[in-house]
Amino acid sequence: MKFLTSFCCASVLLAAALATPGTQAATPLDLPSLDAMVDYRPKIPLRVYTSDGVLIGEFGQERREFVAIKDIPLIQKQALLAIEDSRFYEHGGVDFKGVARALIADLTGGMKQGASTITMQVARDFYLTKEKVLSRKLTEVMLAYKIERTLTKDQILELYMNQVYLGQRAYGFSSAARIYFGKSLKDVTIAQAAMLAGLPQAPSTVNPVVNPKRAQARQQLVLKRMRELGYINDAQLKQAMAEDLHVRMDGQSYNSHAQYVAEMVRQSMAAQFKDDTYTRGISVTTTLISTEQDAAYDAVRRNVLAYDQRHGYRGAEGFVELPANATERQKVIENALQQHPASDRMLSAVALTVTPKSVRAALPNGDQIDVNGDGVRWAAAALAPKAPAALKLKAGSIIRVVQDAKGRWSITQLPNVGSAFVSLNNQTGAYRALVGGFDFNASQFNHATQAWRQPGSSIKPFIYSAALEKGYSPATQVNDAPLTLTPAETGSQPWSPQNDDDVYEGAITLRHALAMSKNVAAVRLLRAITPQYAHDFLPRFGFDGTKQPVNYTLALGTGSVTPLQMAGAYSVFANGGLQINPYLIQKVTDARGAVLFEAKPVAVAQESDRVLDARNAFVTTSMLHEVTVSGTAAAAQKLGRPDLAGKTGTSSDAVDGWFAGYSGNVTAVAWMGYDDPQSLGGREFGATLALPIWMDYMGVALKGKPPTQMPQPTGVSQVQGDWVYDEFQGNTAAKPIDLDLLERLKDLFGGK
Repeated sequence: MKFLTSFCCASVLLAAALATPGTQAATPLDLPSLDAMVDYRPKIPLRVYTSDGVLIGEFGQERREFVAIKDIPLIQKQALLAIEDSRFYEHGGVDFKGVARALIADLTGGMKQGASTITMQVARDFYLTKEKVLSRKLTEVMLAYKIERTLTKDQILELYMNQVYLGQRAYGFSSAARIYFGKSLKDVTIAQAAMLAGLPQAPSTVNPVVNPKRAQARQQLVLKRMRELGYINDAQLKQAMAEDLHVRMDGQSYNSHAQYVAEMVRQSMAAQFKDDTYTRGISVTTTLISTEQDAAYDAVRRNVLAYDQRHGYRGAEGFVELPANATERQKVIENALQQHPASDRMLSAVALTVTPKSVRAALPNGDQIDVNGDGVRWAAAALAPKAPAALKLKAGSIIRVVQDAKGRWSITQLPNVGSAFVSLNNQTGAYRALVGGFDFNASQFNHATQAWRQPGSSIKPFIYSAALEKGYSPATQVNDAPLTLTPAETGSQPWSPQNDDDVYEGAITLRHALAMSKNVAAVRLLRAITPQYAHDFLPRFGFDGTKQPVNYTLALGTGSVTPLQMAGAYSVFANGGLQINPYLIQKVTDARGAVLFEAKPVAVAQESDRVLDARNAFVTTSMLHEVTVSGTAAAAQKLGRPDLAGKTGTSSDAVDGWFAGYSGNVTAVAWMGYDDPQSLGGREFGATLALPIWMDYMGVALKGKPPTQMPQPTGVSQVQGDWVYDEFQGNTAAKPIDLDLLERLKDLFGGK
């Protein structure tokens, strides 16, 4: 043993002598160049932000962000040095006693030991493997001396604190602070700094997400060591030991829910920068507004769940056989629940015992919960002894639960209905918020941009807008009475459109017809202006003409549109007749802050973008305002604003529910429907499905903003209480649009 010890120490001293500053002797090992350290270029992932700087997405193998040593808080540096290398600023790169100890362990087959200084760890992380053998340890020592000759102590510490792996794909302390605590490194507490400092020892297995108890034990060891070194006092130690760290147990580092948008950006960047996208440190600033994005996300989740609750409990998500042995049972539960990840606050659980009035269940973290009282009332039918086999809950059933603010648990379920929401700045085209579905992790299909769905009655304003150009006005009367179109008109079979409520009012104005979404009136109007004229009119709003029919069903929205396309179309009304080009990316920079792309500043759309007469946009807006006052969207009055305009939409058999509307510079569209088209229910309409989403969002987007009013353009006047183009005053289009073909022809040809 004495021989081994002497040999090891001699080896260490030899390495030290060969690498000591000022020594000219050649080294027996071929040491690598330190260029990678001197010109440090870490692999920094693609990051996506809202316009106000909130991180919404990160893409790359390594979650990393570089922070200069001067910007790393002192308490974080002290915590790290306390546990990893307390003599860092005193030694020359090697702790001789520690290295000798490690070499003896290697040669004698004893327990593997590290005892590496921070400089040695930097050498290993950049150039060597972590295999604890003599040759590697000698090279590590020599590299450490070379590093100390080349870099300052602060430069070495900066490299280490940005390069070290800290679990959950986090590299560097700044990234770890964000991932574990959801905050900037400069804002960590003493307790949090100690937790992070304890991670380099075993980052993958001893971190607060994977093993909270072992991570806490390590943290407390760091805190005690900090006290021994005088970095903190007794009071600080006591407070830090008792602090609740609020660890993000899912390792989620984002402060806003915008996964669909982040993926849109990722695809755009990958198309341009290829593999460099994920390592170059590209930062993308979007046009999203974080408060509005959060409002949109919450609105979609809340109202999709409300719809789902209205239509009843469907039963368990799955089932597992529970072994009698407690240890085996826990393993089975953990494995099963891994296949059913959490959806925000909705957690999966395995039922352990089930009675007609309660359920005891196991959560993914091993905790057991009791669900009873109001918490099981919604799913009561599944707890009944004679419940159908497909519905009945029993021990081993995989269920979904949620906890309220008072700590009470309830049974819930993941909705299987799809939804989307998108809002734009209707003056510039900038996205304000976008939600592509209920849960991105469950389905990456972006309904806002990719779902081509029937718009139902939300297409009607464009038919009415086309009619204004033909001389009709909101005061024009139309016969709301049953109608049958002949085969000569339809080109096939006779067709009798019907109003959704089966109520017919006789002679009514176009304003009232649109407000109440009268189907027969819309078909009569379309027959008056002709389907071809209306079809040719639609592309000016951004609609794809190839996806719209050239027949009378066009009035009922049997074509196909996306929610994004609909938002752009309604924006033409909202901004006075100008077409906008929706855009999402505001700015792109690289890791050094160099601007790679920046959208041209756009104050408002220009007159050159005009696609609709300003009078038309003004008059149509007045009719869409009526929809929100006395029509199918009158519930919007709960927002307490006089400047709302929009239209509900329900496609045939209630397969799709829509609301599209605007106020001021905000245009927003909400949609709900099944991916595999099926009826949403006989009592469901755009007003019950989509309007509540729109209202919840608008309540946030418009908060604190004064009401706006579209200025009256020249060339339009009020006649007998409603608007009409000046040149069309006295036009025979003000006469009723009759059922009789002859009367229709009289209308179209000036009564002759």
